[in-house]
Amino acid sequence: MSKAKKNSASKSKGKAATKAEAPAATKADPDLDKGKKSAAKSKEKKVSLLDAAAQVLKAKGEPMTCGAMVEAVMAKKLWTTDAPTPAATLYSAILREMKKGKESRFKKTDRGHFALA
Repeated sequence: MSKAKKNSASKSKGKAATKAEAPAATKADPDLDKGKKSAAKSKEKKVSLLDAAAQVLKAKGEPMTCGAMVEAVMAKKLWTTDAPTPAATLYSAILREMKKGKESRFKKTDRGHFALA
């Protein structure tokens, strides 16, 4: 037998073994699938600070500062954080949303005060 035939024969044997093993390796464990589904159902979608601020502004009905919005959001337990400057984060997020123009939920009424658009 020539070298070329030996190499092709050994290669085909390796491919056949790989093909036979492939389905077993990709088969999913049914117990793992059940865990993923129940974890997804039990997870609630968290409200973002920006969405919570919009809710607070709607309830209040008048312009508020970012600090006051964050305090109200945390008092109503709509959103929680351990961050040191959530008011600055909210201010930045509101300014980013205001760049959308007419699609923005917020408008600036005075220095540091925002209302719903």
